[in-house]
Amino acid sequence: MNPKTQESEIAKPETASEKKPPAFGTYSSLSRRSFLTGLGATGIATASPAVAIASVADAPATPTGRGAQTVHFNINGKRQTVQLEPRVTLLDCLREVVQLTGTKKGCDHGQCGACTVLVNGRRINSCLSFAVMHEGDEITTIEGLGTPEAMHPMQAAFVEHDGYQCGYCTSGQIVSAVGMLKESWGPADKDVREAMSGNICRCGAYPNIVRAIQMVRSRVSQQGVNA
Repeated sequence: MNPKTQESEIAKPETASEKKPPAFGTYSSLSRRSFLTGLGATGIATASPAVAIASVADAPATPTGRGAQTVHFNINGKRQTVQLEPRVTLLDCLREVVQLTGTKKGCDHGQCGACTVLVNGRRINSCLSFAVMHEGDEITTIEGLGTPEAMHPMQAAFVEHDGYQCGYCTSGQIVSAVGMLKESWGPADKDVREAMSGNICRCGAYPNIVRAIQMVRSRVSQQGVNA
């Protein structure tokens, strides 16, 4: 071979396509630990803004503050005038402002019925309704139905039939049952279960709840008991 040709071939640089990758296990500059560390840091940096936004969005509304409005309604036959932020729910107004804590906060998403109250005679989930929407409305809570000395027929029926265990859902169950009496439902137990399906009892006292409601319905239809 011509010495000049041999020298030129030795000095010729490799092109990109001609470069061979290093053998397996020779990537010392990027370890598994450093890769995972970098990946974790990237994930935290990406997630942090979302966490910050969620924490602000989930901050509870305060009863009074900037933009508070004056709201008037009748609660259990008593005139009430309150100052509320527009985003305060009727449930929080009843519990935190008016101090009627018989209405319970369960899921706070309208799924359990523990917060049921009557608005102008109609049962609603108070956690799903803003208080400022009820200007001038008649609102009835469990405290407005009866007292231990003079119970509402539905309250007395729940006691007689043991329609409760832990008792957390009971106020909502009773208020919902009272509202149901003014609605058109069939006479069978399955009709009661359907009518009360929005009120959840985690203790499973449903058979006794149905018996209590059916007893009151029977008395209302036969004896004209005021319910």
